[in-house]
Amino acid sequence: MVRSRMSKSPNFIAAALLACALVAPALAQQKADARGGPRYHIGRAPTADEIRGWDIDVRPDGQGLPEGKGTVAQGEKLFMDNCSTCHGEFGEGNGRWPVLAGGKGSLTSDNPVKTVGSYWPYASTVFDYVRHAMPYGNAESFSVDEYYALVAYVLYLNDVVTDQNFELTNKNLATLKMPNEQGFVMDDRATSERSFWQKDPCMKDCIAPVKITGRAAVIDVTPEDGKDGKPRGVE
Repeated sequence: MVRSRMSKSPNFIAAALLACALVAPALAQQKADARGGPRYHIGRAPTADEIRGWDIDVRPDGQGLPEGKGTVAQGEKLFMDNCSTCHGEFGEGNGRWPVLAGGKGSLTSDNPVKTVGSYWPYASTVFDYVRHAMPYGNAESFSVDEYYALVAYVLYLNDVVTDQNFELTNKNLATLKMPNEQGFVMDDRATSERSFWQKDPCMKDCIAPVKITGRAAVIDVTPEDGKDGKPRGVE
């Protein structure tokens, strides 16, 4: 039998071992899939604190609000330092940045102005969005108390609260009534449209084949010249 010297070289052995290492996981994956899925036995279950860090959404009834508090006066300073550059000192908006205040009574006009005071249905929506997205480019950088203070000031700009000493908390936020709350309805399609639902929805050949009875023609704005060189439509 003839044997190559290459088979004994360290480089060849290393390459062979690397090839085995790459092939073995693929074979193991195939066996695992045949048994109903892989079991890698890595990682761990998240802790309650880790879950709490991601689970920060707030519902209209206030469920999900974190414990905290902040006053209008505290929020005013935060707003001036971090928000007024884009939204204006009084929520009027700078340039093309969103307007936050005003617009009352404009929703039925030809030029509706959708602001926190004129459009948003729940105070919890304001807190949820501001905490998730603001300040722009540095979201979730404030403490919980600072977000309560900031939202309190935005509500003050919209006359939802009128006292500069008002303190917004997780206890009273959901009790505040927004001017346009009645402009929204709960999604009731599960009951109002239930009669239209089918137990076994059609997934194939649900309608008769469509027959094309005519085709659109391209009509140019400027007519082409006629054979005599004159523009069409000119005598």
